[in-house]
Amino acid sequence: DQLSAKSKIVQYRQVQSKKEGDFYQLVLDKTPFYAEGGGQVGDRGVLIDANGNKTSVFNTKKENNLILHYVKKLPLEIEGEFEALTDSHKRRLTENNHSATHLLHHALREVLGNHVEQKGSLVNEKYLRFDFSHFSKVSESELIEIENRINRDISDNIELIEHREIPMEEALERGAMALFGEKYGDRVRMIEFGDSKELCGGTHVPNTAKIWALKISSESAVAAGIRRIEA
Repeated sequence: DQLSAKSKIVQYRQVQSKKEGDFYQLVLDKTPFYAEGGGQVGDRGVLIDANGNKTSVFNTKKENNLILHYVKKLPLEIEGEFEALTDSHKRRLTENNHSATHLLHHALREVLGNHVEQKGSLVNEKYLRFDFSHFSKVSESELIEIENRINRDISDNIELIEHREIPMEEALERGAMALFGEKYGDRVRMIEFGDSKELCGGTHVPNTAKIWALKISSESAVAAGIRRIEA
């Protein structure tokens, strides 16, 4: 909900990684940072201490229900209060692509049929990648129709309707898409843009007009019966 918060470090540890080099993981008492999940990448940002010293956060992930903030070096003053600031520009661009992914999923089902189901996704600030079940290559005319439907939804200024902590059964009765194989609790969050209704924990635009436009860049095969769209 927020892009900043007053926070304190409650736990930290050093991690040695061949891939990323040595770094630290910090746990804050409260955080505005989104932890990687549901296909959406983790937030980046900074921690600023009382003296204005900045510590860059290069990734955010979740482990054992803790949100871990990745930093290359520890802050000078571990004990004090920090202003935790997310990279708001990256967050906004990522939100555009995440909400567009929901519109894409809905358009695919409308154009290709209800057999289409999400099989994986990646959402970051640069683009979206969406894997789905389908038995053949998506034709050029179908891709144009899918893209046109999404851009109509974008220009229709559809408001986000967010249902928080609603019973799973109620969400399904309202028509929410639940992903096969995903684990859901008894209470869920449902994201609604017009006829698009999905269970989702990610961040989204308040209105589809914020997305501005969507352009499909590629469509390809990933595995037998699974296609991939990048946009």
